[in-house]
Amino acid sequence: MKVHLIYMTVGNKEEAKTIGKELITSGLAACVNIVDNMNSMYMWENELQDDNETILIAKTEETRVPALIEKVKSLHSYDCPCVLSLSVSDGNQAFLNWIAEEVK
Repeated sequence: MKVHLIYMTVGNKEEAKTIGKELITSGLAACVNIVDNMNSMYMWENELQDDNETILIAKTEETRVPALIEKVKSLHSYDCPCVLSLSVSDGNQAFLNWIAEEVK
């Protein structure tokens, strides 16, 4: 069992809650953390953007990552959403086991 953290950004807290609830209730994520009022600066269509966004961090198992990404893309309001999968190398084994149980 290999746990992954999925880092995502969305336009606002309501969108984050909608996506987070869907990931959890569909068994694609064990839990989702939502961090509101984050400032993002980036280039988009040759113009500097300076936006307020909301971060989601989902915990899941490696085999669920492709389906989770597809689900996020289907629900997301952005044309090109930030969805990054980060492999977890170690942690509280009881918590890692819980994640695996929740998404099996």
